[in-house]
Amino acid sequence: MIKKYNIAVVGATGNVGSNVLEILAERSFPIAEINAVASRSSVGKSVSYGEKLLKISTLDSIDFNKIDIAFFAAGSTIAKQYIPKIANNGCIVIDKSSYFRLNPDVPLIVPEANPIDLKNYSKRNIIANPNCCTIPLTVILKPLDNEYKINRVVASTYQSTSGAGKAAMDELYSQTKAKYVFQDRQPNVFKKQIAFNLFPHIGDFNTDGSTSEESKIESEVRKIMGAQLQISVTCVRVPVFLGHSISVNIEFSDNININEITEILSQADGVKVLSANTGEQYITPVEVAGLDAVYVSRIRSDNSRMNSINLWITVDNLRKGAALNAVQIAEELTRYI
Repeated sequence: MIKKYNIAVVGATGNVGSNVLEILAERSFPIAEINAVASRSSVGKSVSYGEKLLKISTLDSIDFNKIDIAFFAAGSTIAKQYIPKIANNGCIVIDKSSYFRLNPDVPLIVPEANPIDLKNYSKRNIIANPNCCTIPLTVILKPLDNEYKINRVVASTYQSTSGAGKAAMDELYSQTKAKYVFQDRQPNVFKKQIAFNLFPHIGDFNTDGSTSEESKIESEVRKIMGAQLQISVTCVRVPVFLGHSISVNIEFSDNININEITEILSQADGVKVLSANTGEQYITPVEVAGLDAVYVSRIRSDNSRMNSINLWITVDNLRKGAALNAVQIAEELTRYI
């Protein structure tokens, strides 16, 4: 008989939380009881779980002693306040916030890249779900590093407004609509106008001129791939509702063959390669909405540097960039509990 689990999804009314519920239902995760949890302002509302509607509960109303796995998609403040106590009481927490990602006692997991690290979950009963760009980056980098040692990575991310939440998506919509009737809507969520614009500013600025988003991705990739990896990241917010893209330059220590690189990625778990051979040169964020794969295209040699390549990654940041990865972690976790 298949073991079934009591599940809680915290932040169930948000973009990521609602996707977690959707994916749990799609993938028929073995659930005995499921709880949708959100803030007090959402009490009385319902959210979809497959063909069912779940009434919203609050954090304080759930007995987490009876929950096997809790998905947290409620931000760092809530994570800091609630997760340690919940985890100490025996519930295993998969957290989407950045709060625990770099904690040495908390595994940071991308199932296609480092599932073996999941064995350390019991140190804290907390598992961190990486940044929405760290996930697709490591899905692509890990199989290449396994075959050819990677020396250095330079990545530029082009991140949609959905990565900043529903209010950010609404701001893009309202500013865009206003422009068509010759009006202006002042930015509220972002520092600059996002409609018909883009800016290299995600997160807070660090003292060295980088942003917190850039340093997070760099640190997370090294935690997953190894501290020896050199990586430099620039993050750009673009006027797209859903879907992140990443331009990546990879330098290897070994001699490489571009056809072998393409073949390695074609066989990698969770990856779909697009090329002239497949009949489609690349894919756009609009086209990956609702899809689970990490799409890689424009794979080509960097003619300016030995043993280097360029490629282009596109992914639905709410699915594989967040919710799907968390559900995949839970699926791997069932091997241990």
